[in-house]
Amino acid sequence: MSGKTVYLGVIGVGGVGTHFLTQLSRLPNAPALVLLARSSQTITSPAPSYSPAIAPSDWQSAFSSSTLTKSGAWNPEQIASYLSQAPGRAVLVDNTSDPTIANAYPLFLSKGISIVTPNKKAFSSSYDVWKSIFNTAASTSSLVYHESTVGAGLPVISTLRDLVATGDRVTRIEGVFSGTLSFLFNSFAPVTAPSGAAAQKWSQVVSQAKDLGYTEPDPRDDLNGMDVARKLTILARIAGLEVQSPESFPIESLIPAELEGVSGAAEFMQRLPEFDDRMEAIKKQAEAEGKVVRYVGSVDVTGKAVKVGLEKFDKDSAIAGLKGSDNIISFYTERYGKNPLIIQGAGAGGAVTAMGVSADLIKVVERLR
Repeated sequence: MSGKTVYLGVIGVGGVGTHFLTQLSRLPNAPALVLLARSSQTITSPAPSYSPAIAPSDWQSAFSSSTLTKSGAWNPEQIASYLSQAPGRAVLVDNTSDPTIANAYPLFLSKGISIVTPNKKAFSSSYDVWKSIFNTAASTSSLVYHESTVGAGLPVISTLRDLVATGDRVTRIEGVFSGTLSFLFNSFAPVTAPSGAAAQKWSQVVSQAKDLGYTEPDPRDDLNGMDVARKLTILARIAGLEVQSPESFPIESLIPAELEGVSGAAEFMQRLPEFDDRMEAIKKQAEAEGKVVRYVGSVDVTGKAVKVGLEKFDKDSAIAGLKGSDNIISFYTERYGKNPLIIQGAGAGGAVTAMGVSADLIKVVERLR
């Protein structure tokens, strides 16, 4: 990555953000990091020279550096104003899940600032926001890359965009899009039960996943299916469907109706065993048919239908054979015929998500230079 200087702003230094900064520090000829923001602080390289740059490898001590400008949290307008005045093209990497930042993407793009992000909020909220983002980008020659919004570092979005751009007709997209739910069902309803081990109840599997850090702090944020629905919304839109929002199609929640209104995660987990029989019945019904149950999302492009929920699969199917927390996404297209193009691998985790962000940044910088 050589050529003109590209100036970089980064928002978010949590799990993904920390991994991203480590990866950024190892990129040859990386863009100049001139803005770094976390929830309560923002540091910037002094204007108008935008020098010295912030060292990604030593970002924590940068917050106390005397050569950088320090302030409280900046709003999107302040960030956009600062980056737009840099003496070269600017890129903003948003490593948060903040809807306020996401909704400001059209503002950044209107000022010539390109966007790289794993933040799903802007691309899966209203269809009007989606159109505003890409229409603004087209009118300003700014770039938008968001590979990690679906499948972490897996090449899901880039593959789908390539299929569409080269004229293939995508007829259906189907897969397991949640690492958390993949782990839950691979453990709860394995194709082959471990010898000598007692089958785990649903609540036990959820508790194990929570203890391992696979779920959100409140597992209901995984079990309600909304994360999968957001990913399906993004893919459906790229495939050409005008999906208005994730709430505009059926989403099967795995939260018992009786527990939707409980006060917190602790009470939810305490009462979840009361409803183990319901999930056990679903598993047994699938077993009686020689199948296993999995939580999947599907986009019927031809029929213009999107849905998220439980489905039964033959035990020798690719979806049934998933291991651990892997994702699998199948693209059925006119060009590929009966055998879909399949992408499979780790679909969650800070390091692989950051890899997708870093790869997007490399592509953006190469195009800007």
